[in-house]
Amino acid sequence: MQTRFSRSPARGLYLITPDEPDDGALFAALRTALAARPVLVQYRNKALDRAARARQLERIAPLVRAAGAALVVNDDVELAAQFEAGVHLGKDDGSIVQARRFLGPHALIGASCYAELGRAQAALAEGASYVAFGAMYPSPTKPQASRASLELLRRARAELAVPIAVIGGITLERADELVAAGADWLAVISDLFAAPDPLERALAWAAWHNRVFGTEGKER
Repeated sequence: MQTRFSRSPARGLYLITPDEPDDGALFAALRTALAARPVLVQYRNKALDRAARARQLERIAPLVRAAGAALVVNDDVELAAQFEAGVHLGKDDGSIVQARRFLGPHALIGASCYAELGRAQAALAEGASYVAFGAMYPSPTKPQASRASLELLRRARAELAVPIAVIGGITLERADELVAAGADWLAVISDLFAAPDPLERALAWAAWHNRVFGTEGKER
């Protein structure tokens, strides 16, 4: 199975969908959030079975790609292959080696590395395309998540020659310090989807992207 990726998306916002069971509500929320100009969108829904997740992906995959963002599926290699998407794997979500073999050499494969630089180095040796650290701050999505520090992020940036994503409690107000410490992709759920005015927040993220990254291309 071959997927459509050949290069990593450029730096910027990494949007992660909420656990929304209603297809229409998810589609509407995502359509609004895409005004933030994310470079990546991860479809993540822990509340639904595979058939329901496939149904949601049928609707959102074209929307994401029309917005110029790359699509990543959380945890499910087969769904990723079905929709020609990348995949993001946590420590209990299967083998990176097997995912690489199944999805092919150009697939975008991410690995959650929490607060462990050694885990990131191992993930890269197994074939991961990028690594993710966090939670960087207290997170409403995963309040019990272990914390990663800015110093860890700086060390990772100095040692790893791949894109680095960060997650956990990330808000627009914290974005600059994360980029300064070495983050390429800022993974956000609540700061957009749970915002009092999601469109206003999305436009603020888009303005931030323009200020920080300017006309940087969608792929590098």
